[in-house]
Amino acid sequence: MSEAAWGAEPVIGISTYWEAEARWGEWTLPAALLPAQYPALVRKAGGTAVLLPPDAPARAAGLVARLDGLVLAGGADVDPARYGAAREPECGPPAPERDAWELALVAAALASGTPLLGICRGMQLLNVALGGTLRQHMTGHEGGRGVFGTHPVHPRPGTRYAELVPEPVRVATHHHQCVDRLGTGLVVGAESGDGTIEAVELPGPAWTLGVQWHPEMDHADLRVTEALIRAAATPAGLTV
Repeated sequence: MSEAAWGAEPVIGISTYWEAEARWGEWTLPAALLPAQYPALVRKAGGTAVLLPPDAPARAAGLVARLDGLVLAGGADVDPARYGAAREPECGPPAPERDAWELALVAAALASGTPLLGICRGMQLLNVALGGTLRQHMTGHEGGRGVFGTHPVHPRPGTRYAELVPEPVRVATHHHQCVDRLGTGLVVGAESGDGTIEAVELPGPAWTLGVQWHPEMDHADLRVTEALIRAAATPAGLTV
Protein backbone atom coordinates (compact mmCIF):
# COMPACT_ATOMS: atom_id res chain seq x y z
CA MET A 1 0.00 0.00 0.00
CA SER A 2 1.43 3.37 -1.01
CA GLU A 3 1.76 5.85 1.85
CA ALA A 4 2.00 8.62 -0.72
CA ALA A 5 -1.42 7.69 -2.03
CA TRP A 6 -3.19 6.87 1.22
CA GLY A 7 -1.14 8.34 4.06
CA ALA A 8 0.28 6.34 6.94
CA GLU A 9 -3.07 5.13 8.29
CA PRO A 10 -4.09 1.51 7.66
CA VAL A 11 -6.52 1.19 4.74
CA ILE A 12 -9.71 -0.60 5.77
CA GLY A 13 -12.17 -1.81 3.13
CA ILE A 14 -15.86 -1.80 4.09
CA SER A 15 -18.38 -3.84 2.14
CA THR A 16 -21.42 -2.01 0.74
CA TYR A 17 -24.64 -3.16 -0.93
CA TRP A 18 -26.69 -2.46 -4.02
CA GLU A 19 -30.03 -0.70 -3.84
CA ALA A 20 -32.10 -0.82 -7.02
CA GLU A 21 -33.65 2.56 -6.29
CA ALA A 22 -32.00 5.28 -4.20
CA ARG A 23 -33.08 8.92 -4.10
CA TRP A 24 -31.06 12.09 -3.60
CA GLY A 25 -31.77 15.56 -4.90
CA GLU A 26 -33.62 15.20 -8.20
CA TRP A 27 -32.16 11.74 -8.88
CA THR A 28 -33.58 8.25 -8.48
CA LEU A 29 -30.98 5.70 -9.54
CA PRO A 30 -29.39 2.39 -8.53
CA ALA A 31 -26.65 2.97 -5.97
CA ALA A 32 -24.06 1.25 -3.83
CA LEU A 33 -24.92 2.30 -0.28
CA LEU A 34 -23.38 2.27 3.17
CA PRO A 35 -24.50 4.19 6.28
CA ALA A 36 -22.03 7.00 6.97
CA GLN A 37 -21.44 5.74 10.52
CA TYR A 38 -19.24 2.90 9.21
CA PRO A 39 -16.49 4.97 7.56
CA ALA A 40 -16.77 7.49 10.40
CA LEU A 41 -16.06 4.69 12.89
CA VAL A 42 -12.99 3.56 10.95
CA ARG A 43 -11.69 7.13 10.71
CA LYS A 44 -12.22 7.80 14.42
CA ALA A 45 -10.38 4.57 15.30
CA GLY A 46 -7.37 5.67 13.21
CA GLY A 47 -7.87 4.09 9.80
CA THR A 48 -8.62 5.20 6.26
CA ALA A 49 -11.91 3.81 4.97
CA VAL A 50 -12.53 2.70 1.38
CA LEU A 51 -15.93 1.43 0.23
CA LEU A 52 -16.26 -1.90 -1.58
CA PRO A 53 -19.37 -2.30 -3.76
CA PRO A 54 -20.34 -5.83 -4.78
CA ASP A 55 -18.12 -7.12 -7.59
CA ALA A 56 -17.18 -10.36 -9.30
CA PRO A 57 -16.09 -12.87 -6.63
CA ALA A 58 -12.99 -13.71 -8.67
CA ARG A 59 -11.73 -10.17 -8.02
CA ALA A 60 -11.89 -10.46 -4.22
CA ALA A 61 -8.45 -11.92 -3.55
CA GLY A 62 -6.65 -9.26 -5.59
CA LEU A 63 -8.58 -6.50 -3.87
CA VAL A 64 -8.04 -7.82 -0.35
CA ALA A 65 -4.31 -8.02 -1.10
CA ARG A 66 -4.35 -4.22 -1.46
CA LEU A 67 -6.07 -3.65 1.89
CA ASP A 68 -4.72 -3.62 5.43
CA GLY A 69 -8.01 -4.70 6.98
CA LEU A 70 -11.61 -5.54 6.13
CA VAL A 71 -15.01 -4.75 7.67
CA LEU A 72 -18.12 -6.66 6.63
CA ALA A 73 -21.08 -4.35 7.22
CA GLY A 74 -24.57 -5.20 8.43
CA GLY A 75 -27.58 -5.50 6.16
CA ALA A 76 -29.81 -8.06 4.46
CA ASP A 77 -30.31 -11.65 5.65
CA VAL A 78 -27.88 -14.23 4.32
CA ASP A 79 -29.60 -16.59 1.87
CA PRO A 80 -30.40 -19.83 3.79
CA ALA A 81 -29.31 -21.81 0.74
CA ARG A 82 -25.77 -20.74 1.64
CA TYR A 83 -25.96 -22.94 4.75
CA GLY A 84 -28.16 -25.68 3.33
CA ALA A 85 -31.47 -24.65 4.89
CA ALA A 86 -34.93 -24.06 3.50
CA ARG A 87 -36.14 -20.47 3.59
CA GLU A 88 -38.51 -19.72 6.47
CA PRO A 89 -41.33 -17.16 6.06
CA GLU A 90 -39.65 -14.57 8.29
CA CYS A 91 -36.39 -14.59 6.33
CA GLY A 92 -35.78 -11.50 4.23
CA PRO A 93 -35.34 -11.47 0.44
CA PRO A 94 -32.05 -12.84 -0.90
CA ALA A 95 -29.14 -10.64 -1.98
CA PRO A 96 -27.23 -13.14 -4.15
CA GLU A 97 -24.62 -10.73 -5.55
CA ARG A 98 -23.76 -9.43 -2.12
CA ASP A 99 -23.63 -12.91 -0.57
CA ALA A 100 -21.29 -14.19 -3.28
CA TRP A 101 -19.03 -11.12 -3.13
CA GLU A 102 -18.74 -11.00 0.65
CA LEU A 103 -18.15 -14.74 0.97
CA ALA A 104 -15.29 -14.31 -1.50
CA LEU A 105 -13.96 -11.39 0.59
CA VAL A 106 -14.08 -13.56 3.71
CA ALA A 107 -12.25 -16.40 1.97
CA ALA A 108 -9.57 -14.02 0.71
CA ALA A 109 -9.11 -12.39 4.12
CA LEU A 110 -8.84 -15.72 5.91
CA ALA A 111 -6.40 -17.09 3.34
CA SER A 112 -4.16 -14.04 3.54
CA GLY A 113 -4.45 -13.36 7.28
CA THR A 114 -5.95 -9.92 6.62
CA PRO A 115 -7.59 -8.56 9.81
CA LEU A 116 -11.36 -8.94 9.57
CA LEU A 117 -14.23 -7.47 11.57
CA GLY A 118 -17.76 -8.71 10.82
CA ILE A 119 -20.63 -6.52 12.03
CA CYS A 120 -24.14 -8.00 12.48
CA ARG A 121 -24.78 -9.63 9.06
CA GLY A 122 -20.99 -9.63 8.70
CA MET A 123 -20.61 -11.85 11.77
CA GLN A 124 -23.34 -14.16 10.50
CA LEU A 125 -21.68 -14.37 7.09
CA LEU A 126 -18.32 -15.22 8.70
CA ASN A 127 -20.06 -18.06 10.54
CA VAL A 128 -21.68 -19.32 7.33
CA ALA A 129 -18.38 -19.07 5.41
CA LEU A 130 -16.87 -21.46 7.95
CA GLY A 131 -19.68 -24.00 7.67
CA GLY A 132 -21.97 -22.72 10.41
CA THR A 133 -25.73 -22.13 10.32
CA LEU A 134 -28.12 -19.37 11.35
CA ARG A 135 -31.37 -19.20 13.23
CA GLN A 136 -33.63 -17.47 10.73
CA HIS A 137 -35.91 -15.61 13.11
CA MET A 138 -35.86 -14.46 16.71
CA THR A 139 -37.39 -11.60 18.67
CA GLY A 140 -36.18 -9.16 21.29
CA HIS A 141 -33.10 -7.80 19.53
CA GLU A 142 -34.64 -5.51 16.91
CA GLY A 143 -35.47 -2.31 18.78
CA GLY A 144 -38.33 -1.53 16.35
CA ARG A 145 -38.63 -0.69 12.67
CA GLY A 146 -35.75 1.61 11.77
CA VAL A 147 -34.75 1.94 15.43
CA PHE A 148 -31.82 0.38 17.27
CA GLY A 149 -32.43 -1.27 20.60
CA THR A 150 -29.84 -1.76 23.34
CA HIS A 151 -28.96 -4.61 25.65
CA PRO A 152 -25.88 -5.81 27.56
CA VAL A 153 -23.41 -8.35 26.21
CA HIS A 154 -21.24 -10.47 28.46
CA PRO A 155 -17.68 -11.42 27.44
CA ARG A 156 -16.42 -14.97 27.82
CA PRO A 157 -13.20 -15.02 29.86
CA GLY A 158 -10.11 -16.12 28.02
CA THR A 159 -11.22 -14.88 24.59
CA ARG A 160 -9.79 -12.15 22.41
CA TYR A 161 -12.95 -10.13 22.83
CA ALA A 162 -12.76 -10.39 26.63
CA GLU A 163 -9.19 -9.11 26.52
CA LEU A 164 -10.43 -6.04 24.68
CA VAL A 165 -13.67 -5.54 26.65
CA PRO A 166 -13.44 -7.42 29.96
CA GLU A 167 -16.70 -6.08 31.42
CA PRO A 168 -20.35 -6.33 30.29
CA VAL A 169 -21.37 -3.41 28.07
CA ARG A 170 -24.62 -2.17 26.55
CA VAL A 171 -24.60 -2.26 22.76
CA ALA A 172 -26.75 -1.01 19.87
CA THR A 173 -28.64 -3.91 18.32
CA HIS A 174 -30.99 -4.51 15.40
CA HIS A 175 -31.22 -8.08 14.11
CA HIS A 176 -33.76 -10.87 13.86
CA GLN A 177 -31.32 -13.65 12.96
CA CYS A 178 -28.40 -15.05 14.92
CA VAL A 179 -25.74 -17.75 14.92
CA ASP A 180 -27.09 -21.25 15.47
CA ARG A 181 -24.35 -23.85 14.85
CA LEU A 182 -20.85 -22.40 15.05
CA GLY A 183 -18.62 -22.54 12.00
CA THR A 184 -15.44 -24.62 12.05
CA GLY A 185 -12.79 -23.17 14.33
CA LEU A 186 -14.90 -20.32 15.69
CA VAL A 187 -15.27 -19.76 19.42
CA VAL A 188 -17.85 -17.65 21.24
CA GLY A 189 -16.45 -14.38 22.56
CA ALA A 190 -19.61 -12.91 24.12
CA GLU A 191 -23.29 -13.66 24.74
CA SER A 192 -26.41 -11.71 25.64
CA GLY A 193 -28.49 -12.46 28.70
CA ASP A 194 -30.82 -14.72 26.72
CA GLY A 195 -27.92 -16.84 25.48
CA THR A 196 -27.70 -15.36 21.98
CA ILE A 197 -24.16 -15.53 20.61
CA GLU A 198 -22.99 -11.92 20.37
CA ALA A 199 -19.34 -12.28 19.34
CA VAL A 200 -17.32 -14.96 17.57
CA GLU A 201 -13.61 -15.17 16.82
CA LEU A 202 -10.95 -17.35 15.31
CA PRO A 203 -8.10 -18.16 17.69
CA GLY A 204 -4.64 -17.80 16.24
CA PRO A 205 -2.25 -15.10 15.14
CA ALA A 206 -4.49 -13.49 12.51
CA TRP A 207 -7.13 -11.04 13.83
CA THR A 208 -10.64 -12.30 12.99
CA LEU A 209 -13.62 -11.17 15.04
CA GLY A 210 -17.38 -10.84 14.50
CA VAL A 211 -19.86 -8.93 16.64
CA GLN A 212 -23.64 -9.25 16.38
CA TRP A 213 -24.28 -5.66 17.44
CA HIS A 214 -23.57 -2.34 15.69
CA PRO A 215 -20.41 -0.64 17.02
CA GLU A 216 -20.71 1.99 14.28
CA MET A 217 -23.68 3.42 16.22
CA ASP A 218 -21.61 4.12 19.36
CA HIS A 219 -18.30 5.88 18.73
CA ALA A 220 -17.72 6.38 22.46
CA ASP A 221 -16.33 2.83 22.82
CA LEU A 222 -13.70 2.21 20.16
CA ARG A 223 -11.91 -0.73 21.75
CA VAL A 224 -12.93 -3.33 19.17
CA THR A 225 -12.37 -1.10 16.14
CA GLU A 226 -9.06 0.24 17.47
CA ALA A 227 -7.90 -3.37 17.89
CA LEU A 228 -8.73 -3.99 14.22
CA ILE A 229 -6.71 -0.90 13.24
CA ARG A 230 -3.74 -1.98 15.38
CA ALA A 231 -3.77 -5.43 13.78
CA ALA A 232 -4.03 -3.85 10.32
CA ALA A 233 -0.98 -1.69 11.09
CA THR A 234 1.25 -4.67 11.99
CA PRO A 235 3.06 -7.00 9.59
CA ALA A 236 0.78 -9.78 8.29
CA GLY A 237 -2.11 -8.43 10.38
CA LEU A 238 -0.99 -10.22 13.54
CA THR A 239 -2.73 -9.71 16.86
CA VAL A 240 -1.25 -6.95 19.02
